[in-house]
Amino acid sequence: MKTISRIQAAAAGFAMLVALTGCGGSTSTSPTDPKTADISEGVQPDERAVSLLPASSKDKGELTVAMDLHYPPTTFLAEDNSTPIGLNPDIARLIAKKLGLKLKFENTVFDTIIPGVDGGRYDFTVTTMAPTPERLKVLDMIDYFKAGNSVAVAAGNPLKLTNETLCGKNIAVTAGSTGQLKRLPALSEQTCTSKGQPAINAVTLPNVQDALTQLASKRIDGILYDTTSLAWAEKQQPKSFTILTPQINVGSSDVTAIGLKKGSPLTPALQAAVQSVLNSPEYKKSLSNWGLESGAITEAKLN
Repeated sequence: MKTISRIQAAAAGFAMLVALTGCGGSTSTSPTDPKTADISEGVQPDERAVSLLPASSKDKGELTVAMDLHYPPTTFLAEDNSTPIGLNPDIARLIAKKLGLKLKFENTVFDTIIPGVDGGRYDFTVTTMAPTPERLKVLDMIDYFKAGNSVAVAAGNPLKLTNETLCGKNIAVTAGSTGQLKRLPALSEQTCTSKGQPAINAVTLPNVQDALTQLASKRIDGILYDTTSLAWAEKQQPKSFTILTPQINVGSSDVTAIGLKKGSPLTPALQAAVQSVLNSPEYKKSLSNWGLESGAITEAKLN
């Protein structure tokens, strides 16, 4: 078995550790692993959802979904480095099946997804995105999952940090994320600047792999990121970092939503398809596969 450094291990937590390091065991995924199998196999179209499709979509016969495929366990790549796996690819595949359409994945950087959807390059996105007021100006967003954010600090928390004592600390967030746009500013105002303390210093990085590398090398003091993804990475590499509790519940809703262009003719069909997915056994199976059962919701609300 190949050995990797603590820094590499932390970064690889979000980059499919098995594929990069050969550290197999229970974390391995392969084409025969239930997690990597196409969960939509055998799922039949939902007649009501199909009836709501615009003629242009029926004629095209395919939907394009945008994702940043670097964030286990919701959105990442299998060992072949080409097959999208995780909760979000599962949801996207199920939506396409409910609509009787083929599905094309586009792997793209998170903060380019909204401009791409708004500009018509992608039909929709399923990428653990919260329905914030700013996003709702350009997107229709349909709820499908409940998540949240937490702060990860160096292993063992040597600085003895808490969610209330991050004032003046360097905390990484990923570009375009709810953590950058909403949660960290709200946390900083609530726990620091409103009490005369220095603001939390946001360090904006392109992806969480870079953030984990910088945390392990002590160039930053912490990372604000999706709780589910942090928990997954910590499970893959125990003791590589420590997750503070409780979750950060300021600045934004913990609901995540599918996004498509504001006023899109696809919106009614996608909402019906998402509701059909939420009612299906495959939804619960996907959540169970990825250890996300607590994030289940029952209503595909249009925001």
